[in-house]
Amino acid sequence: MNGDEQLLRGRVYGRDHDDPDPGPLPHRTYAALTGGPLDGLLLDITDRRPQEADDGVALPTELGRFPGGRSLYEPRPGEPRTPGPGVTCRFHHSGDTP
Repeated sequence: MNGDEQLLRGRVYGRDHDDPDPGPLPHRTYAALTGGPLDGLLLDITDRRPQEADDGVALPTELGRFPGGRSLYEPRPGEPRTPGPGVTCRFHHSGDTP
């Protein structure tokens, strides 16, 4: 695991890297990002409708194949999603785009 990967583990995507507590909050709902450049990060999906989450996300990142581009993450069909606060599902890396 390289230094960038170690910095990302357990952090919430979009939280400031200087935040003294960049981890998840107990009253929020998260998807765990798996694979790709954002592997190990949590994505806050609290305010997304289930249909929006089913469409997946394109997340801006400097760590992907295209610096300044987006990494694509989506749920796998049929993979369980628990209600909730906490980590309720996984979004899997499906590619990068400029």
